[in-house]
Amino acid sequence: MKADIHPKYNYVVFNDLASGEKFLTRSTVGSSKTITWEDGNEYPVIDVEISAASHPFYTGKQRIMDTAGRVERFNARFKGFGGKK
Repeated sequence: MKADIHPKYNYVVFNDLASGEKFLTRSTVGSSKTITWEDGNEYPVIDVEISAASHPFYTGKQRIMDTAGRVERFNARFKGFGGKK
């Protein structure tokens, strides 16, 4: 590997703004904001809008789309469209 061409890979805390959950992991992103973690060390913080802790797919709070109703409304709306004049 070539020296000094790879980004720094350090510990960072990701803060999920939707659920308030925080998790420590490693990443190449950095931040000027810091937080003191449970182990007493200070780490940079990256605020994210959504993560696995708040995403509807992972939390089970996913909305089910009514596709049958949409198809029926479409067919009713365009019932006579494209017919012979």
